Amino acid sequence: MAGERRKSSLHGVSIRQLVDEIPEGCSTPDFQQKPVPMALQEGKNAILRAVVCGEPRPEVHWESTQGALSNSSKYQISSAPGSKEHVLQINKLTGEDTDLYRCTAVNVYGEATCATRLLVIEVGFRKSRKRHKETQEGRWKGCQTSSWALGNGAPPPKKKVDLQQVWQLLMTADRKDYERICLKYGIVDYRGMLRKLQEMRKEHEDKVAKYVNAVSNLRHIRVSKEGVATFDLELDLKYSGSNIYLCKDGEMVPYGFDNQTKHSLRRLGKRYQFQIRDLHLEDAGIYQVKVEDVQIFSTELDASAIPSRVVVPLAEAHCEEQGDAVFECTLSSPCPHAAWSFRHRPLQPSDRYEVSVSPDELTHRLVVKGVRVSDMGPYSLSTGFHGSSAWLVVGAGKDKSLLPTRADHQLRRGGLEGRSDISGQGRDATQSPRSRSKPGTGGFSTEARGPLGHFSRGLTDTEVQHGAPAVLSCTLTRDLGPGAWFKDGVKLGSQDGVTFEEEGLTRRLRIPRAQGTQAGKYAFVAGSQRSEATLRVHDRPVIAPDVTESLREPLVVKAGKPVTVKIPFQSHLPVQAAWKKDGVEVAGGSGRGPQVALGDGFTRLCLPSAGRKDGGRYSVTLSSEGGSAWAEVTLQVIDKPQPPQGPLEVQDRHGAGVCLHWRPPRDDGGQALERYVVERRQAGRSTWLKVGEPPADSTTFTDTHVEQGKKYTFRVRAVTSEGAGEALESAEVLVAPEALPRPPSAPAIQAASSQGITLTWTAPRGPGSAHILGYLIEKRKKGSNTWTAVNAQPVPERRWTVTDVRQGCQYEFRVTAVSPAGPGEPGPPSDAVFARDPMRVPGPVRELQVTDTSHTSITLSWAPPDAQDGDAAQGYVVELRGSDGLQWSPCHPGTVPATTFTVKGLRPQEGYFVRVTAVNDGGRGQPTALDTVVQAMPVTVRPKFLMDSGTKDSRMVRAGDTVRVPISFEAAPIPEVTWLKDGLPLPKRNVTSTKEGLTQLLIPAASLSDSGLYTVVLRSLQGEEATYRFSLRVAACPRAPGPIRLQENVPGTVTAEWEASPDEAGEDPLYYEVLMRSSARGRWQQAADRVHTNHYTFLGVLPGHEYHFRVVAKNELGASLPSDTSEPWRIPRHRDKFTVKAPGHREPDLSQKPRFLVGLRTHLLPQGCECCMSCAVQGWPRPHVTWFKDDQSLAGHPTAYSTDVLGVCSLVIPSVSLRDGGQYKAVAENALGQAVSTATLIVVGREEEEEEEEEGGSEE
Repeated sequence: MAGERRKSSLHGVSIRQLVDEIPEGCSTPDFQQKPVPMALQEGKNAILRAVVCGEPRPEVHWESTQGALSNSSKYQISSAPGSKEHVLQINKLTGEDTDLYRCTAVNVYGEATCATRLLVIEVGFRKSRKRHKETQEGRWKGCQTSSWALGNGAPPPKKKVDLQQVWQLLMTADRKDYERICLKYGIVDYRGMLRKLQEMRKEHEDKVAKYVNAVSNLRHIRVSKEGVATFDLELDLKYSGSNIYLCKDGEMVPYGFDNQTKHSLRRLGKRYQFQIRDLHLEDAGIYQVKVEDVQIFSTELDASAIPSRVVVPLAEAHCEEQGDAVFECTLSSPCPHAAWSFRHRPLQPSDRYEVSVSPDELTHRLVVKGVRVSDMGPYSLSTGFHGSSAWLVVGAGKDKSLLPTRADHQLRRGGLEGRSDISGQGRDATQSPRSRSKPGTGGFSTEARGPLGHFSRGLTDTEVQHGAPAVLSCTLTRDLGPGAWFKDGVKLGSQDGVTFEEEGLTRRLRIPRAQGTQAGKYAFVAGSQRSEATLRVHDRPVIAPDVTESLREPLVVKAGKPVTVKIPFQSHLPVQAAWKKDGVEVAGGSGRGPQVALGDGFTRLCLPSAGRKDGGRYSVTLSSEGGSAWAEVTLQVIDKPQPPQGPLEVQDRHGAGVCLHWRPPRDDGGQALERYVVERRQAGRSTWLKVGEPPADSTTFTDTHVEQGKKYTFRVRAVTSEGAGEALESAEVLVAPEALPRPPSAPAIQAASSQGITLTWTAPRGPGSAHILGYLIEKRKKGSNTWTAVNAQPVPERRWTVTDVRQGCQYEFRVTAVSPAGPGEPGPPSDAVFARDPMRVPGPVRELQVTDTSHTSITLSWAPPDAQDGDAAQGYVVELRGSDGLQWSPCHPGTVPATTFTVKGLRPQEGYFVRVTAVNDGGRGQPTALDTVVQAMPVTVRPKFLMDSGTKDSRMVRAGDTVRVPISFEAAPIPEVTWLKDGLPLPKRNVTSTKEGLTQLLIPAASLSDSGLYTVVLRSLQGEEATYRFSLRVAACPRAPGPIRLQENVPGTVTAEWEASPDEAGEDPLYYEVLMRSSARGRWQQAADRVHTNHYTFLGVLPGHEYHFRVVAKNELGASLPSDTSEPWRIPRHRDKFTVKAPGHREPDLSQKPRFLVGLRTHLLPQGCECCMSCAVQGWPRPHVTWFKDDQSLAGHPTAYSTDVLGVCSLVIPSVSLRDGGQYKAVAENALGQAVSTATLIVVGREEEEEEEEEGGSEE
């Protein structure tokens, strides 16, 4: 029907039918190929191609969002006669050409449209020029109403790929990926591709065989949940020292051997694993692994596999009630599954929530309509890997009671400000044009209200030794459910070797024996609340002392020689090695630079060719999750000296010769200078003439053998015991009879304003400066190398005002003297000066206060000066003086840019006065000082014990066990801790330790004498005390009871009596367990438990059975050794005799002649495959099987062997060839006869097999 929209075979193409019926043989327009999105550098030409079909042939038009493309010199539209391809060429791209371009094809039956995006990359200062203006509302309206926008968004810019790299990719690709790669790179001859790959593989195998024995287990690029791309392979190198290179799109890429670099290599045996971190769109391409100059493996990282990143994060939005709030976030690439959420609950589009995406699918927008107070909170956009979040702050108009309080401001500032990235990458949540609210009438604070805390005591960072138990605990203010524990973002369960405890509002995580792999960041989440802490397990690497001792002697090498430093170590955990040179990290890589390797038990630093810059102090830090170790070595590199420092000054003494002046070389190569060599060359000649050898302590030389009117060039070399270094060469000098004037002094700035800058300078002195005609003045902008003349004619005065300046720009000036002989050399440039009016000094700072103190520091904060008191401050100066002093002294060099500062290095408990002054280019403002003295000491906290519901005042332990009693407390400063037992000091074998917030009692092996009442006393410096007491009882397992006596008082019963355990008369209650074992049942069975007497009667004793009895003494701590009966108890039983007659037995006759249960079958195999012919034969006696090929016995055949397992006979040929084809026969024989089974083996060549496969593929 007319106006009906039809579906195209290409995604993103819109087709509209203009008539009700289309005649047979005619069709509406459609696109067979869409123009692809492009990103090109400014100044290049862009070519957009579209292939259009339709009958009758449609007319094609191109346009942009700005309208028709009417400029024929800028836009060239072409189409070859009879061709379906239409081309739009845009010449000399500029920033304004970045736009969406639409291609429309129209005939009498319909029209088809599609669009593509062109991105122009600007370079240099043109990046900041102003683009064509486009309002936010207009841009989003175009996003929502445009019917020809692309559906899938623009893919990343396509790069021109070398076709040779594509063939290398096909050689190592899986067969199932051939079709996808051929379609992507335009290879249409599939059979020709297979033939060419076969030829390339033969040539490639010969090249690979030079360096590699075998290549196997190729695994192509895959992207993990963490956004890390990984690919690996197994290499069996012929030479272990062969270089391995990583290339991307044909260009070499440097890589490291740890997780600190973008591209890294991990090696485990023959397995080589490459990783690419911090993925961006420009990382997409073809990656190749090379050994020396031979390509081994190719794989491709597709742009669609790279996760989207947040380019412009969400920003905090402020809106009043019933208004509309807008959030916008820009991603690095299209992400169709990006989802919005509010307070971690997903949002769906509705009347209140309007969700939209820009035409390029990079900018996501959320509009919250009719905002209410309940809508205030965090809103998030998640892409799966990354995301961003920001707060919506709802105002209340004129109702001041609903505005956020000062406490809310502080909570918002401390808890949520700057967190806009869900993945944990904090960013400043500043207001941007992409996050705004509609204007209202009420005032509002710039800080939003954050959620209140729900933890009375959160998780704290914990450090434990390897193998020790670890406990992480936190306390909630109210019950939020059991919650969940996470480690490094992964939820923990009981199968992870940890236990979870819940006591009231306290939640604990226990690790019985901490291992190195259990170190990391732990978090407890209950509802929407979260508390985090870090667990560190100490098991640091160890470097042998003899290695450290050997590294104390400096290592001296000559320049150009290779250097290798190998550090062996021991560690139970994975180790990372960080090498530094003079405190700067050494970035290991390939090529001629430093190479860092980390192996099994060693780390190595290699310098392929040492230079003077490589000399210095090298240090290596071995770090693991358990700690770190450190070693250093000094490297001295000796080389020839550098050239003397220039410039080489040449002064004409007008008849007395030419005087040369230079400075000593910056680097003497590590050896003392012996002399200099001065050489001279006349203009127009090629030979140098030695004119002198001044000593090492002289840096001047006068050459008296020069002729006036000729030009010369001089050079100087420094000489040491290593030889002569490079030469310092002068410019060509004319020995003239009359000298030009010398340069004037650097201009001094007398005054500067937006209207002009006044300069003054002094006249030059020396030869040629006696008759000065005037001066030429030049200017240039700061940072530029181009000087511009200020005056065309020389001015006689030494003062001038430059009026041709632009307000706000920074300029430099220089002056050139002019004499009758001509202009001289320009003088040195002046200091840079701004063309602007002078600034006012800033006002005094506001709200100066002390936020924290310690024994050695004081932390201050303040607010910037009021704008009405002066111009804005560019920095601050913090000054300090003692309480008994009068002199103020600055606490830092320069100025402080922020509004907070910590003064360090103070004397404990000393009093200080502090003041802060705001400064700018106009000068220093009025200082603001605190009225009171600030003491350098922390806040005092009264000692008290921190006891929870699980703390017990009474403890019982087993004798010989280790006793460890930790007690937490709170006090500042750390108080004096005293331990007592029964009111007396502890025995020497008991150990106590105290650190910040924890004191602990340790008894290595508890004995009965350790029982008693223990007391802990905390005493502060002011004499305040806190006391805690607990009782400890040490007990032991009871000793075994005495011998057991048995007697039969009643038939069918046995009474056992035993002597009491020696510990029965002790303080601990004691009881007995009685066990019995009969001859019919070999296990001990409990007969009675908790027997408090010394005898017990067993019932149901049967005649003819033997019984054994056992008694064990028990108490609360365990059981004693058992006491057993010495002999078994038995009651004899009389039995009647009877006779059993066994039946007769006769062996059956199993004789049988051979017969085949399963015969041989015909085999059709390709050349080189393994052949196995099997059959099953039956007969008795067991028949013997003989194999024949074409009636020839195969006994002793060199390439075939046979097996016979329980009547299953097999003939195996490991690798068949064409000559193995033929008739095979198996003959089974025994004494009763024989049986025969035959089969045929057909062997097919490789070429025939490929032809059959290709014929089968064409039929499909």
